[in-house]
Amino acid sequence: MTPQRYQRIISVLGRRQVDLTVILEGVHKSHNLSAVQRTCDAVGVHEVHAITPQKRYRTHKSTASGSAKWVTVHSHATAVEVIKLLKGDGFRVAAAHLSDKAVDFRDLDYTRPTAVLVGTEKFGVSDAALAEVDDEITIPMHGMVASLNVSVAAAVILYEAERQRRRAGMYATPRLDPAIYHSTVFEWGYPRLAARYRALNIPYPAIGTRGEILDPVPEAIRRKV
Repeated sequence: MTPQRYQRIISVLGRRQVDLTVILEGVHKSHNLSAVQRTCDAVGVHEVHAITPQKRYRTHKSTASGSAKWVTVHSHATAVEVIKLLKGDGFRVAAAHLSDKAVDFRDLDYTRPTAVLVGTEKFGVSDAALAEVDDEITIPMHGMVASLNVSVAAAVILYEAERQRRRAGMYATPRLDPAIYHSTVFEWGYPRLAARYRALNIPYPAIGTRGEILDPVPEAIRRKV
């Protein structure tokens, strides 16, 4: 890892928003999944959640443009499962859903821990998931078409969250847990070496201020290099 690469990594991780995430329910098309993941990386979302009961989460390489490397995706069997998990961690869950209860997406306070739940254009968010959410939000539409593509809708909402959080100074200081910060720096800077450390269940080494590895590489790792 070069010093320039190291500076880029710590700059990005220093702006990651650990309490902003997206839940994708019923979104199976790889180009939509990848587009949402790419937007998440752009606004500093560190992790997303996908409901994938039958298929493995698959991205579209050209659409993702490498963002799959930088945003962690957690797979779940049901939306209800992940909603309850996130609410237990203090998140408010807002579903993008057109209903009588839905409010303009810009009226929400995204400086709070927030999970944005989006579904497909055809079926939307499931009734089971809607029964668990805290808010329902909608994007105003002034044309003949009643909804946006799911990846576009997610991008519109996430950039409103980015705007609010940037004004509140939430990108100004690192917010990742120090242990996660350290491990992510090593995994992004030395992906192949990190895989060997994980395979052998050896703790990651310390990294210096120029991105250099400070601790001696264990003999078991050197034998695999």
